[in-house]
Amino acid sequence: MTPTNELPATASDEERAAFARLQARLLPLWQKTVSERSFEHTSVVVPSLSFDPEELAKISGISFYEERLLFVLMRLRNPGARVLYVTSQPIHPEIIDYYLHLLVGVPSGHARNRLGILSMMDSSPIPLTQKILDRPRAIARMRAWIGNRRRAYLTSFNSTGLERRLALELGIPLNGLDPELVDLGTKTGSREAFVAAGVPHALGAQGLRTRKECVEALVDLEKNRPGLRAAVVKLNHSFSGEGNAQLQFPPEQVGSKDRAQAIDAALEQLSFNAEEESTATFFRKFAAAGGVVEELVTGSNMTAPSVQMRIRPDGHPSLISTHEQVLGGPHNQAYVGCQFPASDSYRMLISEQARKVADVLAQRGVLGRFSVDFLAWQSEGQWEVAAIEINLRMGGTTHPFQALEFLTSGTLDEKTGLFVAPGGQEKFYFSTDALVSPFYRGLLPEDLLNILAHHGLNFRPSQQSGVLFHMIGALSQFGKIGVTCIGDSHEQAQQLYEWTVRILDEETGATGSHRGRLEDPFHERLPQME
Repeated sequence: MTPTNELPATASDEERAAFARLQARLLPLWQKTVSERSFEHTSVVVPSLSFDPEELAKISGISFYEERLLFVLMRLRNPGARVLYVTSQPIHPEIIDYYLHLLVGVPSGHARNRLGILSMMDSSPIPLTQKILDRPRAIARMRAWIGNRRRAYLTSFNSTGLERRLALELGIPLNGLDPELVDLGTKTGSREAFVAAGVPHALGAQGLRTRKECVEALVDLEKNRPGLRAAVVKLNHSFSGEGNAQLQFPPEQVGSKDRAQAIDAALEQLSFNAEEESTATFFRKFAAAGGVVEELVTGSNMTAPSVQMRIRPDGHPSLISTHEQVLGGPHNQAYVGCQFPASDSYRMLISEQARKVADVLAQRGVLGRFSVDFLAWQSEGQWEVAAIEINLRMGGTTHPFQALEFLTSGTLDEKTGLFVAPGGQEKFYFSTDALVSPFYRGLLPEDLLNILAHHGLNFRPSQQSGVLFHMIGALSQFGKIGVTCIGDSHEQAQQLYEWTVRILDEETGATGSHRGRLEDPFHERLPQME
């Protein structure tokens, strides 16, 4: 076994050809699963965050983010569905029970017989998929559990060469992006897609590799946007905003040569989302992976909505959801939560723009879930929007919407962008992966579940509203948990969230600055309990 922190290089021709043959099975398999409720099939879920381990290590409790996709256990409501869920560290049995009890109308024993849980028993900060590939016996165990490979597929958080390699090892197709297309989701690829789709986006330049090119792009940006006071420099490959840096333009000087020198000097004062970053380390990464330069968009009543899309195996794009992102960090560029759906004021506008992007990506062969992030602001009484980036993967808005779908059996009305339950009631939610307090530390899953039972803090099928928890395993060590609060209005969802925080605070004695709050994933570190 030879562990590595490096994502695999481009595949060989033989590997690409073998992967293409596997992927040809996906469409007929998908058609069967959506048309026949009792069709027997297996979903292998590997919630690996296959990113640079150095960047992931900056997020507290990152290994427990693998628990976010446990809502896929709701697939077990279909009697023919089987799920194999693989993690780095063991999941507490009571956490599994918590999700299985959400399966209304399905005996938990019947569901459990169709569920496999496998842990690599490895908490090291490398992608889960790499851990699996480093363990041939684990792969053999997975193959044995899958059984009929022609009725199985692989689900992953994002797609890299690691996931392609695992799909080949298991002999099942990957229900997601072909890793050969991953560059379409970089910051450079995003801007190129926005141009091809004719979607408004921030002024800037892409395909940059060196500090010199960055300086030249910043000089041009300032010329093309007179009065611009700040810009954003972004690494092509980044996660949750940690690859972004903000530049304040220096006072204007006479002469283009002097201006370039002044901007180059100003790069030494870049402000980063990640505390550990410096100009030197940032530009080493910039040289390796490239990046973009963009204007810092400003405006009245600025918001950060996003649109989640899916390109199905038949190549047809469909709208999944819209959200208002809740952002943190020094420049409000780090994701900490979301509100569904996005504002009535521009929800259909951003949906229309995201569809244009989806059409471009579908033409280029993209499959699976992705999101398009926007900025929205008011100008002379009208809302304007600009596309910022494409995330060709699942994200923080994926699992709460999956939970809403599975638990209510409702659907999104694509004409309005609203979610409607079978009884006709519109549904709303607030969700975060990062509710934290130092006083929550030490809560075991059993403790949390006792608190929920005592206060009735749960999802209520009769009302199709309530509170759901995820990342429960992160509570004891990190004092951190994920929450999704579903209600009949934005106000009710927010009230449920505030109720949840109040109960957790009262039960743990959290007061003052130690009360539960949304965590900034890169800057705030929980204080020690006094």
